[in-house]
Amino acid sequence: MKTFDVYPLYNITPVKAEGSYVWDNKGEKYLDFYGGHAVISIGHSHPAYLNAITTQLNKIGFYSNAVQLPLQQELAEKLGAVSGYNNYNLFLCNSGAEANENALKLASFYNGRKKIIAFKGSFHGRTSLAVGATDDPKIIAPVNQNPNIVFLPLNNEEAFEKEIDSKTCAVIIEGIQGVGGIQTPSPAFLNKIQMLCKLYNVVFILDEVQSGYGRSGKFFAHQYAGIQPQLITTAKGMGNGFPVAGVLIHPDIQAKHGMLGTTFGGNYLACAAAIAVLDVIEKEKLMENALLIGEYIKQQLKGYSGIKEIRGTGLMLGIELETSGEQVRKQLLFEHKIFTGSSSNKNTVRLLPALNIGVTEATVFLNAFSQVMSNQTIQA
Repeated sequence: MKTFDVYPLYNITPVKAEGSYVWDNKGEKYLDFYGGHAVISIGHSHPAYLNAITTQLNKIGFYSNAVQLPLQQELAEKLGAVSGYNNYNLFLCNSGAEANENALKLASFYNGRKKIIAFKGSFHGRTSLAVGATDDPKIIAPVNQNPNIVFLPLNNEEAFEKEIDSKTCAVIIEGIQGVGGIQTPSPAFLNKIQMLCKLYNVVFILDEVQSGYGRSGKFFAHQYAGIQPQLITTAKGMGNGFPVAGVLIHPDIQAKHGMLGTTFGGNYLACAAAIAVLDVIEKEKLMENALLIGEYIKQQLKGYSGIKEIRGTGLMLGIELETSGEQVRKQLLFEHKIFTGSSSNKNTVRLLPALNIGVTEATVFLNAFSQVMSNQTIQA
């Protein structure tokens, strides 16, 4: 048997990782400025993280949600305290797609409706409802096509006001669009959504799968707008590589036995990993660091030629180039040994490094990026 060939792969085989660096099987060292799709939040192989998982594994690694799992409550309380959502409830699952799937399902349970409003450029996952609410026809199978989902332009208040009504079940939007090229909904737009959702009893869902967990400089990116959606989904940075995700649920949405379920969600190891991540974020002040280093990178990039726009906040940044970003990313990877990310906007290079990078790592990237952009200018 072979693996199902759905990923275009670089000919690189990482075998070791520490901090913001990974090493391949040939001994080459790479600076990781992508964090495996924003997953590595506190750095590879953080000692506190490794200790938490190892200690838990030596006790018990797994049992189902049919028994008491006190670590789940410990995680919920800590997440509530760090995020500012103490009065919400937490449903634990395994991935961002699963979190969004359950959030959309909860919304429909809550108001009994079907219509969903999503936004152009969105990416919410690859499961049935989540992929249906994703603006990418290439990954939507015929069985996933959903006539109940409407896509609107991001930050277009007039179009949104015309579409939302008393038949709308939910509005789902990313705190910052990641795959869409680091596009941010404006505070005014988010406040307009919240106001009209309350007016029509529509459930407001904030997808913070990529933009959450301190990456923007606040715990959730939507907190810059001063809003409180009814459902918030989180995943990527939550476990620093261990599969764990969650839905933060407003207390107005009541739980019923059997309403949601999962076999692996909220298992011992997932909770241990997630608790360790929150501990490190707090102890090492990583939200403050993300904002500081992110601003440093943005300020330094302003002097570079060939850049059309720099978008994002904290350590969720998009550099839109005047030409295609693919060649730039390949040069960074193969000539300078630096991982960066792509987006659906082919000219945009995404930066999603661990939240504990410092000026040293940022400068390594900036120097390499400067050289690559200079070469692009000469070739042009």
